[in-house]
Amino acid sequence: MYKKIYIKTWGCQMNKYDSNKIVSYLLSSSKKYHLVNSLLNSDIIILNTCSVRKKAEDKLFNYLNIIKKIKQIKNKLIVILCGCVATKEKEKLFNKFNIIDIICGTQNIKNIPLLIKKFIKNKKKILNIKFINKIKKNVNFINNKNNFIYNTFITIMEGCNKFCSYCIVPYTRGKQISRLPEDIISEINYLVSKGICEINLLGQNVNSYCSYLSNKKKCNFSYLLNLISEINGIKRIKFTSSHPINFTKDIFLCYKNISKIVDYLHLPVQSGSDRILNIMRRNYNIDYYKNIIYKLLDIRPNILFGSDFIVGFPSENKYDFKLTLNLIKEIKFDNSYVFIYSPREKTKAFYMKDDISILEKKKRLYKIQKLLNKNYIYWSKKMVNSIQKILVEGYTKRNNYYYGRCFNNKIVYFKNNENNLIGKIINIKIINNKKNLLYGIIL
Repeated sequence: MYKKIYIKTWGCQMNKYDSNKIVSYLLSSSKKYHLVNSLLNSDIIILNTCSVRKKAEDKLFNYLNIIKKIKQIKNKLIVILCGCVATKEKEKLFNKFNIIDIICGTQNIKNIPLLIKKFIKNKKKILNIKFINKIKKNVNFINNKNNFIYNTFITIMEGCNKFCSYCIVPYTRGKQISRLPEDIISEINYLVSKGICEINLLGQNVNSYCSYLSNKKKCNFSYLLNLISEINGIKRIKFTSSHPINFTKDIFLCYKNISKIVDYLHLPVQSGSDRILNIMRRNYNIDYYKNIIYKLLDIRPNILFGSDFIVGFPSENKYDFKLTLNLIKEIKFDNSYVFIYSPREKTKAFYMKDDISILEKKKRLYKIQKLLNKNYIYWSKKMVNSIQKILVEGYTKRNNYYYGRCFNNKIVYFKNNENNLIGKIINIKIINNKKNLLYGIIL
C-alpha cells in the first residue's frame, strides 16, 4: 500500500531540482516506493508548484480539479502540495481544495517521507511550512545506470534579498542562504565519480553567492568558480540565474581565466527602459547592463546571451516598450524568455494600477517573441560550417539522431554508428540549419 508515487512539477529549474530531491528523499527512506508515470496508477500524488505568475497557479488549480475526480474513485489516494504556492497560500489551500492532504513548504521538502507516514497513521491533514534559514541538505540521486546523465544541476544558494517590486520569490523562498563551499565541492566530487562532467550551478541569484570556508576565509561566487574549475573530471561549468547588480569585476576575471565556463550567459534584464527598471526596483540602468555585455564580449567574442523580459508592467508606455525592442535588437539575445506581467500579492507592484489592457500586453508579447525568434535563427545560421565541441547528451530513437550541446548552449543533432559517444565531448561540423534545428557531422 502507498508505494506508487506520481510527481508533477511546474516552474523554474529550482523547482525541477527540488522534485528530484523529493524523489531521492522518498527512495532513500523506503525501498517500497517507486515512481509511476500515470495519475490513475498512483497511490501518492505530489504537486511541486510555482507562484511566480498567475498562469502557473491557474494550471495547478485546473490540475487539482482533475485529481478531485480521481480521488472520488480512489478515496485512499494521498495528495501532497509543495513548492511556492504551498508557501504562499498555506492553510487556505485546504479550504479551496479539500482533496489536499499535506501542504509542505519550499524549505521543508526533506520532511515529506515522515509527513506521509504521519498522515497514513493519523489520517489528519498536515501543514508543514516553516522558514528555517538553512539550505536543504542534498541527497545524491544519480544511481540508475540505465538512465545515466552526464550533466546536472547543483544548488549553491537559495532565496533572495532583492525584493524587486514584481517578484514574490523572497516571500516563497525566503531570505538568501548559501551552502558551505566544502559541501558543494564534496557533492561535485561525488558526481564526477559517477560520470558527471558538466554542472550547472543553481540559485535565485546565483552570482550573489557568499559563504565561508572551514578556515573562516570568505568564499564569494568567483572564488567558488575557481575551486570548482580545479576539479578533475569537470569539463564544463554553467550557472543560472544571475543578477546584473552582482556581476562584479572578479567574475569577469573568471571568464578570462577559467576556460571551463561556457560561452553562454542567461542574464535577466526585464525591461529596456530605465524608468521601468527603476519602478521594478532592479537597481541598475540599461547602460550598466550593456556595459556587462560588452565587457564579456571583449573577453569572449563568441559568447551568446539569454535574458528574461516582462511586458505590460504597470505604466509601461509605447516608448518604454520600444526601448526594450531596441535593446533586444542591439544585443541580439539568443535563447530568452518573455512573460506578461502578472500581479502577485505582497509585492509592491501589486498595489500599482494595472493600466495596460490584456490585448495590448499580448501584442507586445508577440512582438518580442517574434524578434527573439529572429535572433535565434540568426545565431543558428551563423554557426553553419563552423566546427564545434559538443557534449553528447543522448539519442533520439524516433529518427536515429544523437544530440549534444555546443559550448554556447546550442543543441546539435548528428548521425553516429558508434554506441559509446554519450557523455563524451567530440568535434562536430555544423552542416545545416533546418527548421531552427542544427545538424552536423562528426569530424
